[in-house]
Amino acid sequence: MTRKISKLNRRAFLAGTALCLSGTVAAAQMKVADLRGSIDSADLGLLPNATDDQTAQFQNAVNRAVERGRALFLPAGTYPVANLRLPSGTLIVGVPGRTRLVYQGGGGQLIRAEGVNNVGLTGITFDGANRSIGDFTEGLLHFIGVRNLSLDNCEIAGSAKMGLVMDRCSGRVENCRISGAAEAGLRSNEATGLAITGNTVTDCANGGIWVHRWREGEDGTIVSGNRVERIGARYGGTGQFGNGINVFRAHGVMISNNRVTDCAFSAIRSNAGSNVQIVGNSCLRSGETAIYSEFSFQGAVIANNIVDGATTGISIANFMDGGRMAVCSGNLIRNIKEEGPYPPEVAGFGIGIAAEADTTLTGNIIEGAPKFGMMLGWGPYMRNIAASQNVLRECGTGIAVTVVDGAGAAVITNNVVQGSKTGSINGFRWLERATGELNNRSEFTNITVSGNQVSA
Repeated sequence: MTRKISKLNRRAFLAGTALCLSGTVAAAQMKVADLRGSIDSADLGLLPNATDDQTAQFQNAVNRAVERGRALFLPAGTYPVANLRLPSGTLIVGVPGRTRLVYQGGGGQLIRAEGVNNVGLTGITFDGANRSIGDFTEGLLHFIGVRNLSLDNCEIAGSAKMGLVMDRCSGRVENCRISGAAEAGLRSNEATGLAITGNTVTDCANGGIWVHRWREGEDGTIVSGNRVERIGARYGGTGQFGNGINVFRAHGVMISNNRVTDCAFSAIRSNAGSNVQIVGNSCLRSGETAIYSEFSFQGAVIANNIVDGATTGISIANFMDGGRMAVCSGNLIRNIKEEGPYPPEVAGFGIGIAAEADTTLTGNIIEGAPKFGMMLGWGPYMRNIAASQNVLRECGTGIAVTVVDGAGAAVITNNVVQGSKTGSINGFRWLERATGELNNRSEFTNITVSGNQVSA
């Protein structure tokens, strides 16, 4: 028996079918449920492509939709607005790529929400038009203390400061596109349960994705599956800016399966971030160190990453400041260069992997590091380094290990070192070569060298 389908059911069925083609069944059902019973903004006096400022009409439409417990649907078109405030329960749905909120300036920001819950924005383009943002906000979109924030399939462009700023927020930012920010594309401070997944962040002047805290503490943000490209360092410096993904003071952050390319400094830089995981990322053409775990961190796993093009592939540094305890394994590092974005400091550039304390280096492949394939320790700052089963090809010195008085233990075993130009396994005092070939012997009681295969 054939059953007649009502107009409402037919619309829901067709919408669900279209959405299923572009995502999972569950996601499609959720989006259809969001739109069912939504309020069309035109019904509340908010019309697309208006030439005059629509802020008052837009704010009224948001407030009325929330009062009725409905989603607000914005048809395709341009909406000139500024300084919108989103209450708890806001859900705004647009047509991806065609619904545009254009910032009108005037000393504030485009959207702000503070101390509210359950805010969702889907399929909307937020255009800052490069207009000046006020002194009391740091981003075009600024969320403060928002629980269960959701941005999905949105675009944020042309911010005169940061694109998206989230302070003490939980929720998710996914499948969004952020570009053209004059500072960082996205910054989170002191997250309370945040996922940043599947986004594209490009052409930002000072940073890509920042996961920061005002004070060191557990953060747990997940940064996964993002594309970050062409990140500049407008404010200069030696690595504070110009990083694709930057962690600062935030513990327990997971950074996985991202593609990060053409950053002025690091692809991924973790400063004072303990228990950080940097796994399975592709880091191409970094202007300085591709992957950094530095300063007062305790605990890092850096595994299965590809680094192609950088001044240093991976640096696990600053034992002097308490930086220690890392696993560095299964990484592929190639095309390292000696020219950096500022005059060389400390050990300089041209190093595949550098590590200082309580670290294992296993199963890495390094090819074409002009100074050192691996640098173990720096001056007296070395303790409990194990370098084993690594392959080092066509490097300046294959493995450089510090022999400065006061340095701790290092074990260098079962590595393959081929085609080193200035030495295979040598001891150094700072940057001065202090030994001949150690290969499978060592006159230093704190350094064990055995089982390595060395060839021209």
